[in-house]
Amino acid sequence: MKKYINDTLLSVIIAGVTLSSCDVDAPTKSSLDESTTFSTYSLAEAELMSVNVSFGETNSYRGRFLPYYGLNSDVEVGSGTQPSKANANNEKQALWNYDTSANNPQMNTDNNAYGKFYEGIERANLAIEGLRKYGNVKNNPDMAQLLGEALTLRAVIYTDLTKAWGDVPARFKPNNNDNIYLPRTNRDSIYKVLLSDLKEASNYCYWPNQNAITKTTERVSKSFVKALRARIALYAGGYGLRGDGYRLSKDPELAPEKMYRIVKDECEAIIDAKRNELGSFKENFIKLCEDNVTAGGESLWEIPFSDGRGRVLYTLGVKHNSKDQYTGQAQGGVNGPTPTLYYAYDPEDARRDITCVPYDWSKDLDSKGNAYVQLRAVNKWCFGKLRYEWMKRKVTSTNDDGINWQYMRLADVYLMAAEAENALGNTSKAWTYMEPVLARVLPASKVAALKTKYTASRQAFFDGIVEQRALEFAGESLRKADLIRWGIIDSKMKEETEKLAALANRTGQYAGLPDKVYINGTTDATNIKIYGLDKGEDDDTVIKRLKAEGWTSKNWFVDSKTGLNILTDDYIGGLYAVKPSTHCLWPIWQTFIDKSNGLLNNNGNYGQSSN
Repeated sequence: MKKYINDTLLSVIIAGVTLSSCDVDAPTKSSLDESTTFSTYSLAEAELMSVNVSFGETNSYRGRFLPYYGLNSDVEVGSGTQPSKANANNEKQALWNYDTSANNPQMNTDNNAYGKFYEGIERANLAIEGLRKYGNVKNNPDMAQLLGEALTLRAVIYTDLTKAWGDVPARFKPNNNDNIYLPRTNRDSIYKVLLSDLKEASNYCYWPNQNAITKTTERVSKSFVKALRARIALYAGGYGLRGDGYRLSKDPELAPEKMYRIVKDECEAIIDAKRNELGSFKENFIKLCEDNVTAGGESLWEIPFSDGRGRVLYTLGVKHNSKDQYTGQAQGGVNGPTPTLYYAYDPEDARRDITCVPYDWSKDLDSKGNAYVQLRAVNKWCFGKLRYEWMKRKVTSTNDDGINWQYMRLADVYLMAAEAENALGNTSKAWTYMEPVLARVLPASKVAALKTKYTASRQAFFDGIVEQRALEFAGESLRKADLIRWGIIDSKMKEETEKLAALANRTGQYAGLPDKVYINGTTDATNIKIYGLDKGEDDDTVIKRLKAEGWTSKNWFVDSKTGLNILTDDYIGGLYAVKPSTHCLWPIWQTFIDKSNGLLNNNGNYGQSSN
C-alpha cells in the first residue's frame, strides 16, 4: 500500500487533476470522462486514494497537524519547552500554548494544513459524487466499499477540522461558482452530517479481512467506520469552544445521552463482531514501526505514508542524535510526555516504560558506528511508543520516516464503550470493557483492586476513564480533545502545573525521589537499564557497583552548574499562556481570512490570540 500511494499520486497527475491548496479554489475535473472513471473500479479507486495524497503533503497532516495539534495537555508537551520564548521567535511553541496568532508563520501559508484539509475534502467530494452517479453501488459491493471509504475519509478530515478550528465552512459538494466563498458553519450541523454519512458508510464497508480490500489497516473497514462514528458522537455530545463560549451543544439531537447511545451501539458492535483483537500493548507499536499493516489486530485504520513521507517518528519517536546502527536519520524526540506522567503509572504497569523514555541515542559513535543510550533531562522525556530501533528498514529521508499514523486502535473502542455504558448508568457492564485493556498491562491483583476502586460509583468510574485514557493514549494526540469534550481542560491543566511544581521541588507525592539517575550506556536497544527514577533507588552499595560497571549518571532535578531547578517556573507556567478553555481552538489563518471575500473571521471565541 505504501508504494501504491505513490503510484496513486502519479495516476492522479496523469488524469489531469490539478488541485490548489486553498479551500476557495476548485480543482479541475479529470480529463478522463467522469462516467468512465467512476464506473471502473481501478480508476475510481485511484481517484479515491488521492485523498491519502493530501494527508501526506508537506504542510498537511504530515508536517503541521500531527506534530502540533495534540499539544499541550496534562500528559503531552513539547520536549524541552521554553515558554518565555513562545512568540515570533518560537512560532512552533506558540502553536500549543493556547494563545496562537492567526499570523503564526508556521501555519499562515496557502499550502498549510487548513487548506490541505479542504483539498482532501474536495477530492473526497468528487469521488462521492462520481460514485453515487456512476458506481452502481447498489449492485456492486466493491464500488459500494469505495463510496463508504470516501464518506469516511471526508469524515476524518472534518473531525479534525472541527477539533482544531471549531465552526468551519461546510463543503459537502464539489466546488462550484455558488459555494466558493462560505462563512463558518455551526459544527452541530457538520456533526449531524458526519454521523449520518458514517451510518450509511457502515452499510457499504467490509469488515477487516472480509474482502481483499480490507486486508490492510491502510484501507477503511466497517470496524473503523463504526469507531469513528463513536468518536464523533463523543465530540458532538461534549463540551466545545463556540462563538458564544465554552459549552455543550444546545441542539437536542446532540444531547449527551443520545450521543452516548450511539457510542455504546457502535463500539459494542465492533467488539461483538470479533474481527479485531487487542493482543499485546507493546506489540501493537512494534507492528506499527515494522510497517505491518495486516488487518485484524489492534490497529483499525492508519493514515498511510509512503517510505519517503510522514514525520511520525521524527516528531514522536525516541531521539537519535546521529545516523546510527538503527536509523539513517538523526531525528525524533520533538514532543514528549509531561515529566509527571512516568510517576502516574503503577511501577508494574507495562505501559510506563514503553510510553515514557528518559534517554536518547548519542551523537558520538563507537568504532563500529554504533550510538549508545544517554540520559536526557527531566524536562526532555521522549515518547517510546514509536522507535527507530523497532523498524525493519532504514529511513530514506532526512525529515520523513514513512511510519503510518495510527488513527484508531481497538483499545479506544473498548474504553469508549466503557465510558458510554457508565454514562448510561451501567457501571458494572462498563467494567467488562475496561478490564481487557487493563488485564494486558497489569497483574491480576492490581486489576482487581482497580475494579473495586472504579466500580464504587458512576463518578468513580468516570474518574477511572479519565485516568486510564491518559495512561493508555499518551502521545497519540487524543488527550487534548478528551479534556475539552469532558469540560475539564482548565482544572486538569491547572492540576498539572501544580504537579510539576511539586515534582520540581520533590514535595508531596514526589518526596523522596533520588537526586541522580543512572544508565548503563549500552548500544543494544534490547539491554537498556536505568536506575534512580523511582523511590528507593539511591542505595549507595548499588550505585558503587553501577559506577564500577561503567554506568553514567546525571543530576535529574537540579542543574549541577547553577544549583537551580531544571523544571523552572518558566517551564511550568508556559504549559498554557491563557485559560485553556477560552483558547483551545486555533484561529483560521490570516491568509484564508483575507481570501474569503469577507465571509470568514476569528471574532468571538474562535481561537483568536490575546496578543
